[in-house]
Amino acid sequence: MASFADATCVRPINSDSYSANFHPDWCIGSVPHGGYVTSCFLTVAQLHFSTTLESHNQPHTISLQLSFLRRTSIGPAIFVVSESKLGRRTSTIHISLSQRNQPPCVVGYLTQSNLHTETGVSLPTNYTLTPPPPPLSSTDALERDDDPNWTYFEKPFTNFRKAGRHISSYLPRKRQTVVEGEGGGGEEEEQAIIDQWLHLTNSQKFTQESLGCVADSFPQITETVYTPSDLDSASASTKSKSQSQSHSQLQPPFKTPPSSPQDKSHWAKHWYPTVTLNMDFKKALPDEGVEWLFSRVRSKAIRNGRMDLEVEIWDEGGQVVALCTHVALIVGAERNMERSGREGQSRERKASRL
Repeated sequence: MASFADATCVRPINSDSYSANFHPDWCIGSVPHGGYVTSCFLTVAQLHFSTTLESHNQPHTISLQLSFLRRTSIGPAIFVVSESKLGRRTSTIHISLSQRNQPPCVVGYLTQSNLHTETGVSLPTNYTLTPPPPPLSSTDALERDDDPNWTYFEKPFTNFRKAGRHISSYLPRKRQTVVEGEGGGGEEEEQAIIDQWLHLTNSQKFTQESLGCVADSFPQITETVYTPSDLDSASASTKSKSQSQSHSQLQPPFKTPPSSPQDKSHWAKHWYPTVTLNMDFKKALPDEGVEWLFSRVRSKAIRNGRMDLEVEIWDEGGQVVALCTHVALIVGAERNMERSGREGQSRERKASRL
């Protein structure tokens, strides 16, 4: 398998253009993984500010907003950088990603600064995760899979979701609940939340650029919190003209433990393409990288084939590393492969005319 460093390798073409090659090992079906593409954007920004704009001393992305206009594909990719605003403390650039001489398929704004030297007002917020994640005895226990509260998550259909092979996930052994009602006196209810500890395979470490991939790497909420019948019922109701809002939205109670989704073959029906992805970077990881990160993924509304995702990334020391929000679609998996088949036929027709 291609390592993260190899798969995200970016080379300069000139002072404002860069080339990459999207690797099939980092794809969902025929489409490069959205988090992987995000990491390539971060790599381009880092390279641009270490070469063309080195004098600004702003090596870190502190904010990113991407729009996925069209699906990306395996193979060569061109990134073009335009400088929107250059400043002493922060600078903002626009990056567009194009392939095969076609219009841009992903565009975004990235704001750069220096997380090592920035100064200013800092105040404690006393923010904590609610509900709190189960305690962790040690990351060594995770690797042995004998932690009393966490267990290794075997990801389904990695032949289709090849990018998932590169990151190992450990989920709570028991379902997480929230006590509803004032004063904590109500009933316990499960929410659309997934907590996980994760690390890269093959002794790789998470770096600042890999946070884009981390922000989009998690077991799907629709497959780990809900049952297949939940999704089937919601899908069927959207096809009815008489549907009500309550029936077109996935709702609790949720029945399936996160570590053991029912009937895994059922979930091969779906693909979850990213529409927009925003990130806010709170701290810089060490230059040598880290082995483990924690993330919490939450959805507030899953309705009419579209869902929000809120991702918080924390380090082992209990500090927030990055925050992320997604807008994603829920579509049939066949949609992932449709264009690749048409493109292959088109290339064959063109070759036959030569």
